[in-house]
Amino acid sequence: MPSHLLPISNPPTHSSLGHPPPSAMPFAASTATMLVKAGEDDPTACLLFSSSFEDEKAVSIKPLLPRTLSYSGATTTTTASSSTYYQQRRRRIASENSLSSLSSSSARSQSFGNDVGHAAAETFLVTRLSLKLLRYLGVGYKWITRFLALGCYAFLLIPGFLQVGYYYFFSRQIHRSIVYGDQPRNRLDLYLPKNSDGPKPVIAIITGGAWIIGYKAWGCLLGLQLSERDIIVACIDYRNFPQGTISDMVKDASQGISFVCNNIAEYGGDPNRIYLMGQSAGAHIAACTLLEQAIKESGEGENTSWSLSQIKTYFGLSGGYNLFNLIDHFHSRGLYRSIFLSIMEGEQSLRRFSPEVMVQDLDIRNAISLLPPFILFHGTADYSIPSDDSKNFAETLQSVGVKAELILYEGKTHTDLFLQDPMRGCGDQMFEDLVANIHAGDMEALTKDAEAPPRRRLVPEFMLQLARRVSPF
Repeated sequence: MPSHLLPISNPPTHSSLGHPPPSAMPFAASTATMLVKAGEDDPTACLLFSSSFEDEKAVSIKPLLPRTLSYSGATTTTTASSSTYYQQRRRRIASENSLSSLSSSSARSQSFGNDVGHAAAETFLVTRLSLKLLRYLGVGYKWITRFLALGCYAFLLIPGFLQVGYYYFFSRQIHRSIVYGDQPRNRLDLYLPKNSDGPKPVIAIITGGAWIIGYKAWGCLLGLQLSERDIIVACIDYRNFPQGTISDMVKDASQGISFVCNNIAEYGGDPNRIYLMGQSAGAHIAACTLLEQAIKESGEGENTSWSLSQIKTYFGLSGGYNLFNLIDHFHSRGLYRSIFLSIMEGEQSLRRFSPEVMVQDLDIRNAISLLPPFILFHGTADYSIPSDDSKNFAETLQSVGVKAELILYEGKTHTDLFLQDPMRGCGDQMFEDLVANIHAGDMEALTKDAEAPPRRRLVPEFMLQLARRVSPF
């Protein structure tokens, strides 16, 4: 920044001494850039703000006066103008500090506004999915009573839902809606542990929802609790019916698993310790995905973006694996045959999407040998999907040479293992079994698990008991 030097032979006037040149008082402008990304069926908008204030040092300009200029008027004027200049400089610095403080406050405000906007968009999506379910299942007497029961069930668990919802929308440990494919629902949420020392084991979860209202946020409670045990969790979203059928769901799940296998190291995950888990309908989709991947890998010339060898173990929670045995059961509970067959692409596709039946096919026995170990969890009081389905699948897997284990929980319902028990804070045996299998062989992690403080209760016991009684599941 050039300085203005006054020649010695021409002393400056009083006015020029009283007002420093504009170049001595720089001011940096702020810039803001906003990027908006939106997608169908994921109506959230991500707003990214970038602002900067470039501070420049003010240059003090002192005119060169001739030594012979010693009359009192000039001296007085010089002193006064210098005082005025420094007062202006102090005011300018105070103003810039105030602007900087305002900018920081504005950024915090914008961040909070983004979180609130995301929460509103997610709530809208959940509501729309619920209405979609009602539209396709009809509004008969059976579904009216089930809908009312669902409302009572959700109301009783509201204390837990509010706490988990706040964590989901506002926690900095969650990376929400990471894009893994080119379809509208190709998003996943990552739950990262607070402790970032060393690579962490990873579990990819595909949640349930009767193939109609499945959503990645359903895994929030499990994601929160597993991340507290130093496990990275990826909850994979996928297209639901009628936006897609079972083939689309399997394709989305496979793409989500591929993203985790190929990119999780960037988030602190250990690519050599990746596990897969499915819950309810998600357990069926995940099992179909593993089987389809095995068939691809055993074929010639098939290009795959991930490998079954990268999956250490598959955990199936309250899943259904033989559609021939379940179609009548679902019909009796309100998921009518016509709708179920539309989801599964007709009767001719029931065999293809029944893992228990497919693994017995001698034509794909080479593919079956590629499957990872299976551990199946199920409650004996599950009326949505009977525990016999997991029992039969485990026995079938063992008969064809796949390592499989069945863990049954006496008296547990479809939602006990996934909602009520985790909200209880203690006595969640399924969670402890899951963590023990993931940390198997890691003595340091197992020691930390043994010393972990009890989890906080989210819902009073009497409300959990009432919710269990009115649950429509």
